[in-house]
Amino acid sequence: MNILLTGGAGFIGSHTVERLLERGESVTVLDDFNDFYNPALKRRNAAAFAARVRLVEADICDADALRLVFHAGRFDAVVHLAARAGVRPSIRQPLLYTRVNIGGTHNLLELAREFGVKKFVFASSSSVYGINQKVPFAEGDPIFQPISPYAATKLAGEALGHVYHHLHGLDVVCLRFFTVYGPRQRPDLAIRKFTEAIAAGQPIEMYGDGATRRDYTHIDDILQGVLAALDRPFGCEVINLGESRTVELRELVRLIEKELGRSATIQSLPTQPGDVPLTYADITKARRLLGYKPQVPIEEGIRRFVAWFKSQT
Repeated sequence: MNILLTGGAGFIGSHTVERLLERGESVTVLDDFNDFYNPALKRRNAAAFAARVRLVEADICDADALRLVFHAGRFDAVVHLAARAGVRPSIRQPLLYTRVNIGGTHNLLELAREFGVKKFVFASSSSVYGINQKVPFAEGDPIFQPISPYAATKLAGEALGHVYHHLHGLDVVCLRFFTVYGPRQRPDLAIRKFTEAIAAGQPIEMYGDGATRRDYTHIDDILQGVLAALDRPFGCEVINLGESRTVELRELVRLIEKELGRSATIQSLPTQPGDVPLTYADITKARRLLGYKPQVPIEEGIRRFVAWFKSQT
């Protein structure tokens, strides 16, 4: 299969590239290496596979540059992971998030239509559920309560995918990721931030009272779902990918402390706008349609993450 993978130098993207190459797929990686976090980290990720892929440095908002990529590639599928990520930064830069996450996604869908691509896998987010009162969160729940620009842009991306399926027959799968973690995790995310701070003897910032709960999903389980979504025809589907288990923030800190063998100093801060109190995935649909079966519980996932972190220092 000939695949275009956007955002392929990032955390989830670089792992996805490696799995696709292991399967013998032909991969074109597109990334703009922006400065949302240190671009050197993304270039290090890309260096590990650069000789085995076609690596294109371009912005998904640049339709002319994308057209050249599609013309040269003649892709069977697009795996679209590129996005401006994060709830809090989206509140500070909402127009940027709209331009990249909605406009860039629209560019890719339109070029997929123009060049006859058959499959489009879109990385959505659990944030679309917002302050959903029903738990666990299921794909059929009403999703009219997003509370950040980031969440709204991901909802828009799903809607555009449905439009292109309805009008043009594009096979679209929107995967709602639930708090992905693992080796090479972005430095702005909690598990990596906490691990780095505790290891360095620095205080960690805990927003709220530590009682918020997240459905932390190990990268290996996410990859299981992404590859299954790529391999099967669906028409148009939205599917949760999570562990279907919630972990309290205070418990997460305790797990990291245990693996590091060090205690955390906690700096309590007010709850941040845009943060939801709970995420919790109903993965019934993923089990049925993808054969999805999470394999890495949080205890094992944190053990693996801390081992990776220690290997980097």
